[in-house]
Amino acid sequence: MKSIPYILLLITLTTATFAQSRNTDDAQLLEYYQNQRFADALTYLQGIYQEPVTDTKELSRLAYTSAMANKLPDAERYYQRLYDKDSTNKAVLYNIAGIAQRRGNIDKAELYYKRLVVIDTLNFNAFNRLAHIYNEKKDLKNEVYYLQKANNLNPTDADVAADLSDAYILVPQFSKAEKVLNIAIAADPDNIFLLQSLLRLHYIESNWPQTVKIGERLLLLSDSSSNTLAKLGRAYYQTKNYTCGIATLLHIPENDQTENTVYFTAACYKLLKDQKKAIVYFNKAIELSISKGTATYYNEVADSYETLKQYKKSLEAYQKGLLYDDKPISYYFLATLYDTELKNKKNALKYYKKFVAFKPDPTQKTYFNYSTERIAVLSAK
Repeated sequence: MKSIPYILLLITLTTATFAQSRNTDDAQLLEYYQNQRFADALTYLQGIYQEPVTDTKELSRLAYTSAMANKLPDAERYYQRLYDKDSTNKAVLYNIAGIAQRRGNIDKAELYYKRLVVIDTLNFNAFNRLAHIYNEKKDLKNEVYYLQKANNLNPTDADVAADLSDAYILVPQFSKAEKVLNIAIAADPDNIFLLQSLLRLHYIESNWPQTVKIGERLLLLSDSSSNTLAKLGRAYYQTKNYTCGIATLLHIPENDQTENTVYFTAACYKLLKDQKKAIVYFNKAIELSISKGTATYYNEVADSYETLKQYKKSLEAYQKGLLYDDKPISYYFLATLYDTELKNKKNALKYYKKFVAFKPDPTQKTYFNYSTERIAVLSAK
């Protein structure tokens, strides 16, 4: 869902904005506008139009200029006064809603957009904005409803078609999603956003030949994004093109590799009977499947068990943590548990030595010094 275009909110500047009004130098005002000096233009107008301003043309100028100067509270007040004069003014309704949305008040924006579409059933932008609001509210039913309204008014609009397709996938209504995309793509065959939505649809449907076709088309259009490569790589695997699968998946940057992409890389190597590389990537998949905090969590569990004097469970938790990450501090905790609580000097000595062998970082200097002292004492016995 695309964010609301800045200039779109302000397209309702009518000829009245530049019409001659009392005591204004329109050439000066136009110069301010052309040079993007909207704050100066607003100051200029406010110096001429003395409150209370009641003239519609003057309020329109003040409202428009305030919005362009990003003085949103002022703009909203001026537009509200225009609305109070004429609650059926489409431009005013659209701008009040748009300003409320820019200020984060989506409930107010929703209210005014809905009032607008009652009197202007052909307002594409208002329907699109309502869909955006319901997307933020996680209201899929209403999001689909208003996207359908917008799409019916302009079925070739790429943003709405892509958003509606993605929403249909969640419903799920795959055939409708494909129909919407096909119409929009016919009008704009090289639109990468539309093709990415079609790729997503075929991928979710497990339509692997079409996923390959659309993925390769995106590559030709210079889309080498990680999401596209991941889907195409998986599709190559599913269509038994293991060499292309490996080449595509390995092209994904290291930071974007996931358990899924690495697993299918390994699976491709395995089916090509390159077992050594398969093992390397299966191990990477295992590593990526495990949270980096797992070892820490086990250490915390172990510490709680130790506090409860449930030493056997504490030992088991520390040992499990070591399976996920060979943390030096885990060896220290094991050593002190064996040393002070279980009185098992042999194992205490073993784990103190393991801890010291890691040459812990400076933040663990106290633990290091204590361990070397205990090693000396225990070794002497």
